[in-house]
Amino acid sequence: MSRAFVFPGQGAQTIGMGRALAEAYPSARDVFDEVDAALGEKLSELIWDGDQDELTLTQNAQPALMATSLAAVRALEAEGLNMADIAFVAGHSLGEYSALAAAGAFSVSDTARLLRARGLAMQAAVPVGVGAMAALLGLDFEAASAVAEDAAQGEVCQAANDNDPSQVVVSGHKAAVERAVDLAKQRGAKRAVLLPVSAPFHCALMQPAADRMTEALAAVEINAPVVPVVSNVRAAGVTDPDEIRDLLIRQITGSVRWRESVVYMSAQGVTDIWEIGAGKALSGMVRRIDREIACRAVGTPEDVAAAMESLNG
Repeated sequence: MSRAFVFPGQGAQTIGMGRALAEAYPSARDVFDEVDAALGEKLSELIWDGDQDELTLTQNAQPALMATSLAAVRALEAEGLNMADIAFVAGHSLGEYSALAAAGAFSVSDTARLLRARGLAMQAAVPVGVGAMAALLGLDFEAASAVAEDAAQGEVCQAANDNDPSQVVVSGHKAAVERAVDLAKQRGAKRAVLLPVSAPFHCALMQPAADRMTEALAAVEINAPVVPVVSNVRAAGVTDPDEIRDLLIRQITGSVRWRESVVYMSAQGVTDIWEIGAGKALSGMVRRIDREIACRAVGTPEDVAAAMESLNG
């Protein structure tokens, strides 16, 4: 049985996430302490007892979700799991940073600082109200890409997230994305809805953020990960630190090729995927991509116990 770990992106954040892991496992608690120290603030207090709207701010949600995912990894390791036994790691957008940290490519402290910088840079790249994102349900990637292209009309409108066979997210200028919503409905989409996001992620409008992350990533040491990381940009496993750095920069303006990433892992023999951290959104996507892959979410001490029992049973 070949197993991959996947790590959630923005939208999975909830107040209280990771608290039970931190209370049950000292090594999980250490992750939150390390993130707090790296950022020079008590992000853990916001995560566990704060305001949902404040947690949802991009610059908070990104390091918070990473901390929760890494706490779950540390809990699994405390129960005897060895990351080197995992076939692949992958993450959705910011989750790729969590995947890299889990595989030892980044330290937790560097990952926290990078994600804080990434969140601030992505928020600052486009003035609020100028951009938008929308989910097109019931169209495949080819059809959704054609909708985005036809809706652009000289503005930016791109297929940003290829999530699963029936869900594609488009991103760009607000008016262009609104045109894409109308056009998608005309072309047979089951639903097309604007998303409650603060910026148009994963499109050309994010170039200022990519420039900022070029500087931030240049200043950080990247180790070769202990297992291949399936890149959002390439939808294939990578281990070379220089390539990882380049792909993380390209990821800011490029599409998240999640559907292809899961297809790739399946083709490499992965039969089991564990979603590590907050939420279960990726498990749902994986099931819609390949029903043969067994999925489980690991975000609480009970999940950790059940997951390890499945390994040892």
